[in-house]
Amino acid sequence: MKKSKRSEIGLGAGAIGLGVLMAIGAVQIKSEAGYAGVGAGFLPWLMAAAMALCGVLLIVQATTGGFRAMPEGSDDIPPPHWVGMAWLSAGLLLNAALITHVGFIPSCSLLFVLAARGFRLSMGAGRATLADWVRDVLIGAALSAPVYWLFTKLLGLTLPGLTSSGWI
Repeated sequence: MKKSKRSEIGLGAGAIGLGVLMAIGAVQIKSEAGYAGVGAGFLPWLMAAAMALCGVLLIVQATTGGFRAMPEGSDDIPPPHWVGMAWLSAGLLLNAALITHVGFIPSCSLLFVLAARGFRLSMGAGRATLADWVRDVLIGAALSAPVYWLFTKLLGLTLPGLTSSGWI
């Protein structure tokens, strides 16, 4: 078997494995039926099934001729941008570490700021100005606040907040 075919099958198997891990996590969520019979465990189960299905489709694709429309090995492919990846990873890790301490909106805003910086760096952007940082904080808050209010006020789910009022 060619190395590329083994890699493609391995990628599909990895996606199936990730789907299984997600399903294991979904089992641990207490899921009482809520609105329209859908409980808190529905979305994790849906995502686990979708990930496993993607893995199966990747394996089918690999065994029936390989990934289609893939460019042959080329020297034109740029190397990974590790600094941008570090900014994005820091945002994800800080979000996970801080969400229960500072609340959903501030931690998700921080995630947006760091992810935006990482993506800009990977696209060749230079040094960020104060206006860039402020704009990213405001956009992050503008995106995360409606999500927080939708989940807490409309759907009645509990997300970590900064105040006891439930609005921030």
